[in-house]
Amino acid sequence: MKLKKIIWVTAVAATVVATVGSCGVKREPGTIYMPDMAYSRAYETNALLDSSMFTSSEPAAGHKIFYNRRPVPGTMERGEIAAYTLPNDSVGYRMSAGVVNPLGPLSKQDSAEAARLFNINCAICHGAKGAANGPLATSGKIGGVANLTLDMYVKMADGTMYHSIHYGKNNMGSYASQLSRKQRWQLVQYIRALQPKPAAATPVMASAKTDTAATAAKK
Repeated sequence: MKLKKIIWVTAVAATVVATVGSCGVKREPGTIYMPDMAYSRAYETNALLDSSMFTSSEPAAGHKIFYNRRPVPGTMERGEIAAYTLPNDSVGYRMSAGVVNPLGPLSKQDSAEAARLFNINCAICHGAKGAANGPLATSGKIGGVANLTLDMYVKMADGTMYHSIHYGKNNMGSYASQLSRKQRWQLVQYIRALQPKPAAATPVMASAKTDTAATAAKK
């Protein structure tokens, strides 16, 4: 009888302790598995980091927090133009013809900026008007400079022109490290402004149509 009473009292006491304990506010969650998943660390890009805790070396990543101040691969800045992913080979060059310029018509300010970029990066070879008469082209030191006003370049797709600026073509090197994606597409639009407009088809005069019809009727 005594043993049953002891067991009953112990069970009641345990229930009371558990009930009272569960009613309190839990400010300390105790041990957390992988706390970084619940509490992310936010750091300023140029802030000094404690070298005893952080490392930018991948081999040491298992012993310290790895942080190399670079964006996660595959991510892009808000408002940024999507990365150009076609390969730098004959297949990519051919496929580039299907890539559409993501920019709309340039504003007056953007047009002025595109002209500035062209004069800094392109005019030294292609000339201020794109006619392959820049200082380097006329010096005889560099050959094969493209005359961007020729019909073959007028008919060239925007994507193919961008491909050439992005990767380089023949004697021209890549400008991907000097110019942002937006700037490269702006240059494509500026080059279009330098090029002559495609000649419109000559309309058939109404009188010519009438004369032809009259001649056919007489026969």
